[in-house]
Order: sequence, then structure tokens, then C-alpha cells
Amino acid sequence: MKRPLVTSVCLMVALAATSCGKAEEQSGGSAGGAAEAVPGVTEDTITLGSLMDLTAVFASNSRSILQGTNLYWDAVNADGGVCDRQVELDVQDHGYDAQTAVSLYQTMSGNVLAIAPVLGSSVITALRPSFQEDNMLVGMAAWTSDVLPDPQFQITGTTYDIETINAIDWLTREHGLTSGDSIGVVYFEGDFGGSSLRGAEYAAEELGLTVVPHQIKPSDTDLSAQVNAMANDGVKAIIVAAASPQTASIASVAASIGLDVPIVGNGPAFTPDLLDTPAGAALEQNFYTATSMAPPSLEEEGVQEFLTAYQAEYPDEEPIQNGAMYGYASSQIIHEVLTRACEEDALTREGLQEALRSITDYESGGTVAGVLDYSDPSVPPTREIYISRADPAAAGGLTAVGDSFVSELAEGYEFTG
Repeated sequence: MKRPLVTSVCLMVALAATSCGKAEEQSGGSAGGAAEAVPGVTEDTITLGSLMDLTAVFASNSRSILQGTNLYWDAVNADGGVCDRQVELDVQDHGYDAQTAVSLYQTMSGNVLAIAPVLGSSVITALRPSFQEDNMLVGMAAWTSDVLPDPQFQITGTTYDIETINAIDWLTREHGLTSGDSIGVVYFEGDFGGSSLRGAEYAAEELGLTVVPHQIKPSDTDLSAQVNAMANDGVKAIIVAAASPQTASIASVAASIGLDVPIVGNGPAFTPDLLDTPAGAALEQNFYTATSMAPPSLEEEGVQEFLTAYQAEYPDEEPIQNGAMYGYASSQIIHEVLTRACEEDALTREGLQEALRSITDYESGGTVAGVLDYSDPSVPPTREIYISRADPAAAGGLTAVGDSFVSELAEGYEFTG
């Protein structure tokens, strides 16, 4: 189903942290207003937690995610909220450090109904046992398939491995990649990079390609050695499962040594500010993203509604595909979950999970590729992606290359859990 999008803007969602410690007894835990002790729910508010990286490698993405998240909930609150309650956010900065995130979660968890969004595959892995123990619904600002088949997680779109499989299939059709060719894969250690690498290895085996892997850390920002090594290995394309600083280095070095090949990144690999750096020309020439998140310039109803609201609120900034676009789209889905739980008089943590798994045909208006089906937690809700190319003239620095799609190769991929 498609719930009508809300586009009015009113800055009411709080970024300031709520008080920490044990949750107090709160009333109004059910939609009908019966007195229940439900963390994060009062008669007037629903509080969602958010664990973001506001100071490290994904700071730009995190700030943008919160822009989109606030934009959506501000509009919902201005329209009366959810279940006659205003939605508030308790945002904490983990600095892309898993142990910091664990400590922050311990102080936050008793005061929130759900965690949405939380950024970082490594953070999610560290917190997964706590999420399970607390029966916490988690809106992931990450797309690792390692969380499958855990029913706690709301994934906005498909997973990194499926993104990469679709991207490589697209490269064979649009850029002449053929059996016997080599593909470079530059990937972060951990769940993010590991998930993308699995997809690349699966696609390579099916298509007769060779994967040339280069594992890196988030602190590695000069990738001259890796790019030169890939050039020596004769790669015909490069997959980037890393962040925007690494993408800039790869594109710049490749251009400087004459390695003229397509570079395709998972969602976190690009921010539009890269186009204003010395790497801009190289990115415009060769860079693409492969993700279920729509490019902010996409001519679809829901995306254009988002863009209009974003430009009105942030006239001097560019929306990030994996940032504000994700924050807005993910909040649409959490809104649907909260509304369904309220309608069932089950505004509880257990009720949210049941509501999520009742969604079988959600249409986002184009903000997320495909029709989303959350009924089976062992698979992502869609396998469709958008391919977008770097374009400094487009909102968000990206233009879609064709319609969203899923390849037969990705359809046949099995998740091991």
C-alpha cells in the first residue's frame, strides 16, 4: 500500500538528548490510551532513539540523514503526529566507534520505543545482542545482509551484496565487462565491506570474472597504492564499498595514471560535495552509485515532494542520496509501522515488530526502489536498485541511469544468514 506523503514543514523534532537512565513509568502505551509502562511512550509523545556518527568518517552522511529524518517528522508532527502523539528524537553521537555506541545505547534504551535511525554496520553488529534482548525495532542506516534473518531490523531497500551484484550485472550490459575480465573491489573491513565483497564474489563466479580485493580501514584516505595495484592487474571496473574520502582518492588517482574505468560505489561512497573538490572532474567522468535509495533529482512524485521540502528548509545545501534521502524514506516506513501498531492498539516494542512484518506491498513514491515486502525477515524487502551517475548539475549531484531494476543474477542470490 502507499500511505499519502506528508510534505508540510515545521521544525519541532528535537535533536537534543532526553534524560538518560532507567525509564520512568509512563502512561499511554497503547493506542487506546490505557495506562501501560511502555518505554518512549507518554500520553503526548513517542520518542525514538538515534545513534549516529556526527564526528568521524560518516559525519557528513549522518548530518544529512538527520536533516531528512527531521524534515519528515516535523511535517508529521505539524499534521497532528502519530497516534495523537508528537514524535521526538533522542540523538547521540557514537563517532563510528562500536564500544561508544554500546555505552550510549545502555543509557538510551530505557527511554525510547525504537531506535531509528542507527548508522554503521559495525555498530549494529556490536549492539545486536542488546537489540534482541530488549526486543528493540531498529531502523538501520546500513545495508549489511549479516543481520538477516533477525526480525528486529527494518532495512530501507536492499542489502550491499545485492547492490553490488546488480551493479556488476549492469556493468556487463552497459560497459562491456565480459568473462575473463577483472574487477577491483576496495572495501572497508567489517560488515559493510564484507557484505559488498560477498556480492562481488558471487557475481564474479557466475559471470566468469576475477575479483581483485583491497581491504582498507576508514582511516585510509590515500589509496594510491591500491589504485596502482589495480591498474597493474588490469581491472576493467572498480567497486567501492567505503566512504566518500576513499571514493575521492580512488577517482583522483585513477585519473592521474590513466585508469579510465567505471567506478561504482555502494550508497555510503558518495556525497555531492565531492564534485566541488579536485576529484570532481574524474567523478563526473566515471563514477556511479548502486543503491535502493533514489537520487534526489529523480522525477518521481515522492522524491520531488522530498526535494521541494528539502530545498525550502535547506536552500544552501545539497541533499545526499544516502543521507537526507535515506532519512526521509526510512522515516516514511517507520511512520507506516507506528500507524499500523496504533491501529491495532499495540504501540509497544512487540507491536512494532508485528506491524513491520505485516507490510507486504509498501510503495514509497519512488524514494526507495521497488515495492517493499517486510513479511519475511530472512530476505531484504526489495532487491531493486537505482544506478545513478555523478552529475554536478543535478540535485544531490546524481542523475538516475534508467529505471530501477533487479537483475536475474540478484534474484537468484541466496542469503546464508
